[in-house]
Amino acid sequence: MKDIVASADGVHRCAWAHGNDVYEEYHDNEWGRPVHTDRGLFERISLEAFQSGLSWLVILRKRPAFREAFAGFDIAKVAAFTEDDRARLLDNDGIVRNRAKIEATIMNARACVQMAERGESLCDLLWSFAPPPGPAPRSFEDVPDRTDESTAMTAALKRRGFRFVGPTSCYALMQATGMVNDHIEGCDIRERVTVADGSSPPAA
Repeated sequence: MKDIVASADGVHRCAWAHGNDVYEEYHDNEWGRPVHTDRGLFERISLEAFQSGLSWLVILRKRPAFREAFAGFDIAKVAAFTEDDRARLLDNDGIVRNRAKIEATIMNARACVQMAERGESLCDLLWSFAPPPGPAPRSFEDVPDRTDESTAMTAALKRRGFRFVGPTSCYALMQATGMVNDHIEGCDIRERVTVADGSSPPAA
Protein backbone atom coordinates (compact mmCIF):
# COMPACT_ATOMS: atom_id res chain seq x y z
CA MET A 1 0.00 0.00 0.00
CA LYS A 2 1.24 3.47 -0.84
CA ASP A 3 1.74 5.76 2.14
CA ILE A 4 -0.01 8.67 0.38
CA VAL A 5 -3.07 8.22 -1.84
CA ALA A 6 -4.81 10.75 -4.08
CA SER A 7 -8.52 10.47 -3.35
CA ALA A 8 -11.32 11.11 -5.81
CA ASP A 9 -11.66 14.68 -4.50
CA GLY A 10 -8.05 15.36 -5.50
CA VAL A 11 -6.73 15.53 -1.95
CA HIS A 12 -3.55 13.61 -1.18
CA ARG A 13 -4.07 11.83 2.15
CA CYS A 14 -2.35 9.40 4.44
CA ALA A 15 -3.33 6.03 3.05
CA TRP A 16 -5.04 4.85 6.25
CA ALA A 17 -7.77 7.44 5.71
CA HIS A 18 -8.38 6.73 2.02
CA GLY A 19 -11.65 5.27 0.82
CA ASN A 20 -13.75 5.65 3.97
CA ASP A 21 -15.87 8.75 4.51
CA VAL A 22 -15.66 8.56 8.32
CA TYR A 23 -11.89 8.20 8.30
CA GLU A 24 -11.43 10.92 5.68
CA GLU A 25 -13.49 13.38 7.71
CA TYR A 26 -11.57 12.55 10.87
CA HIS A 27 -8.18 12.68 9.12
CA ASP A 28 -8.89 16.00 7.41
CA ASN A 29 -10.55 17.90 10.24
CA GLU A 30 -9.43 16.39 13.56
CA TRP A 31 -6.40 14.12 13.53
CA GLY A 32 -3.31 16.15 14.37
CA ARG A 33 -5.24 19.32 15.18
CA PRO A 34 -4.23 20.75 18.57
CA VAL A 35 -6.66 20.22 21.44
CA HIS A 36 -6.12 22.53 24.41
CA THR A 37 -9.08 21.91 26.72
CA ASP A 38 -9.31 19.54 29.66
CA ARG A 39 -12.68 18.24 28.46
CA GLY A 40 -11.43 17.60 24.93
CA LEU A 41 -8.37 15.77 26.18
CA PHE A 42 -10.38 13.78 28.72
CA GLU A 43 -12.70 12.66 25.93
CA ARG A 44 -9.76 11.48 23.85
CA ILE A 45 -8.11 9.66 26.75
CA SER A 46 -11.43 7.92 27.36
CA LEU A 47 -11.98 6.96 23.73
CA GLU A 48 -8.41 5.69 23.39
CA ALA A 49 -9.11 3.39 26.34
CA PHE A 50 -12.30 2.10 24.77
CA GLN A 51 -10.49 1.57 21.48
CA SER A 52 -8.01 -0.88 23.01
CA GLY A 53 -8.34 -4.13 21.09
CA LEU A 54 -10.80 -2.64 18.60
CA SER A 55 -10.72 -0.68 15.37
CA TRP A 56 -10.65 3.10 15.73
CA LEU A 57 -13.39 3.17 13.11
CA VAL A 58 -15.70 1.40 15.58
CA ILE A 59 -15.05 4.16 18.12
CA LEU A 60 -15.60 6.97 15.63
CA ARG A 61 -18.93 5.51 14.56
CA LYS A 62 -20.00 5.14 18.18
CA ARG A 63 -18.66 8.50 19.32
CA PRO A 64 -22.03 10.32 19.30
CA ALA A 65 -23.41 7.60 21.55
CA PHE A 66 -20.35 7.81 23.79
CA ARG A 67 -20.78 11.56 24.13
CA GLU A 68 -24.43 11.20 25.06
CA ALA A 69 -23.76 8.35 27.51
CA PHE A 70 -20.89 10.17 29.23
CA ALA A 71 -22.54 13.59 29.60
CA GLY A 72 -20.48 15.13 26.81
CA PHE A 73 -17.37 14.02 28.70
CA ASP A 74 -17.96 16.76 31.25
CA ILE A 75 -15.32 15.77 33.80
CA ALA A 76 -17.23 16.79 36.92
CA LYS A 77 -20.40 15.03 35.78
CA VAL A 78 -18.60 11.79 34.89
CA ALA A 79 -16.71 11.90 38.19
CA ALA A 80 -20.08 11.97 39.97
CA PHE A 81 -21.46 8.88 38.19
CA THR A 82 -23.07 6.37 40.53
CA GLU A 83 -23.71 2.63 40.47
CA ASP A 84 -26.94 3.39 38.62
CA ASP A 85 -24.90 5.14 35.94
CA ARG A 86 -22.57 2.16 35.68
CA ALA A 87 -25.57 -0.12 35.18
CA ARG A 88 -27.00 2.28 32.58
CA LEU A 89 -23.74 2.29 30.65
CA LEU A 90 -23.44 -1.51 30.72
CA ASP A 91 -26.94 -1.68 29.25
CA ASN A 92 -26.19 0.82 26.47
CA ASP A 93 -25.56 -1.04 23.22
CA GLY A 94 -24.57 2.21 21.50
CA ILE A 95 -21.19 2.17 23.23
CA VAL A 96 -18.54 -0.45 23.96
CA ARG A 97 -19.97 -2.25 26.99
CA ASN A 98 -16.78 -3.18 28.77
CA ARG A 99 -17.05 -2.98 32.54
CA ALA A 100 -13.33 -2.34 33.13
CA LYS A 101 -13.19 0.46 30.56
CA ILE A 102 -16.36 2.09 31.88
CA GLU A 103 -14.97 1.96 35.40
CA ALA A 104 -11.64 3.38 34.19
CA THR A 105 -13.40 6.33 32.54
CA ILE A 106 -15.21 7.20 35.75
CA MET A 107 -12.06 6.81 37.86
CA ASN A 108 -10.05 8.88 35.38
CA ALA A 109 -12.62 11.68 35.67
CA ARG A 110 -12.20 11.55 39.44
CA ALA A 111 -8.44 11.70 39.00
CA CYS A 112 -8.91 14.84 36.89
CA VAL A 113 -11.04 16.39 39.64
CA GLN A 114 -8.34 15.61 42.20
CA MET A 115 -5.75 17.21 39.92
CA ALA A 116 -7.85 20.36 39.66
CA GLU A 117 -8.20 20.48 43.44
CA ARG A 118 -4.39 20.50 43.63
CA GLY A 119 -4.19 23.27 41.07
CA GLU A 120 -3.14 20.99 38.21
CA SER A 121 -4.52 21.11 34.70
CA LEU A 122 -4.90 17.96 32.62
CA CYS A 123 -4.16 20.03 29.52
CA ASP A 124 -0.97 21.49 30.96
CA LEU A 125 0.20 18.09 32.16
CA LEU A 126 -0.34 16.33 28.83
CA TRP A 127 1.10 19.11 26.70
CA SER A 128 4.22 19.19 28.87
CA PHE A 129 5.21 15.94 27.13
CA ALA A 130 4.84 17.31 23.59
CA PRO A 131 8.21 17.04 21.82
CA PRO A 132 9.65 19.81 19.63
CA PRO A 133 8.35 19.72 16.03
CA GLY A 134 10.30 17.32 13.87
CA PRO A 135 10.54 16.43 10.19
CA ALA A 136 7.60 14.87 8.43
CA PRO A 137 7.65 11.08 8.46
CA ARG A 138 8.41 9.88 4.95
CA SER A 139 6.48 6.63 5.36
CA PHE A 140 4.45 4.67 7.90
CA GLU A 141 7.67 2.91 8.86
CA ASP A 142 8.94 6.22 10.24
CA VAL A 143 5.97 6.55 12.61
CA PRO A 144 6.58 4.95 16.03
CA ASP A 145 3.88 3.33 18.14
CA ARG A 146 5.39 4.74 21.34
CA THR A 147 8.10 7.21 22.32
CA ASP A 148 10.02 8.26 25.41
CA GLU A 149 7.54 11.11 25.78
CA SER A 150 4.48 8.84 25.62
CA THR A 151 6.11 6.50 28.14
CA ALA A 152 6.74 9.42 30.48
CA MET A 153 3.17 10.66 29.98
CA THR A 154 1.86 7.23 30.92
CA ALA A 155 3.89 7.19 34.12
CA ALA A 156 2.68 10.68 35.07
CA LEU A 157 -0.96 9.73 34.51
CA LYS A 158 -0.67 6.50 36.45
CA ARG A 159 0.90 8.32 39.38
CA ARG A 160 -2.25 10.43 39.44
CA GLY A 161 -4.56 7.42 39.47
CA PHE A 162 -5.41 7.06 35.79
CA ARG A 163 -6.29 3.63 34.45
CA PHE A 164 -6.21 2.05 30.99
CA VAL A 165 -3.36 4.27 29.81
CA GLY A 166 -0.14 2.99 28.28
CA PRO A 167 2.72 4.23 26.08
CA THR A 168 0.96 3.16 22.87
CA SER A 169 -2.42 4.68 23.71
CA CYS A 170 -0.69 7.84 24.97
CA TYR A 171 1.22 8.16 21.71
CA ALA A 172 -2.03 7.74 19.77
CA LEU A 173 -3.45 10.50 21.94
CA MET A 174 -0.47 12.70 21.12
CA GLN A 175 -0.99 12.10 17.41
CA ALA A 176 -4.72 12.77 17.58
CA THR A 177 -4.45 16.00 19.57
CA GLY A 178 -1.63 17.72 17.71
CA MET A 179 1.19 17.13 20.18
CA VAL A 180 2.95 15.47 17.27
CA ASN A 181 2.15 15.79 13.58
CA ASP A 182 2.38 12.35 11.99
CA HIS A 183 0.70 13.17 8.71
CA ILE A 184 3.03 11.62 6.15
CA GLU A 185 5.21 13.77 3.92
CA GLY A 186 3.13 14.68 0.86
CA CYS A 187 -0.20 14.58 2.70
CA ASP A 188 -2.07 17.79 1.86
CA ILE A 189 -3.55 17.93 5.36
CA ARG A 190 -0.15 18.04 7.03
CA GLU A 191 0.46 21.56 5.78
CA ARG A 192 -3.03 22.68 6.81
CA VAL A 193 -2.47 21.35 10.32
CA THR A 194 0.82 23.17 10.80
CA VAL A 195 -0.56 26.42 9.40
CA ALA A 196 -3.62 26.15 11.66
CA ASP A 197 -1.30 25.72 14.62
CA GLY A 198 0.55 28.89 13.71
CA SER A 199 3.80 27.21 12.78
CA SER A 200 5.55 26.51 9.54
CA PRO A 201 5.63 23.01 8.10
CA PRO A 202 8.92 21.47 9.21
CA ALA A 203 11.43 20.62 6.52
CA ALA A 204 11.45 17.02 5.39
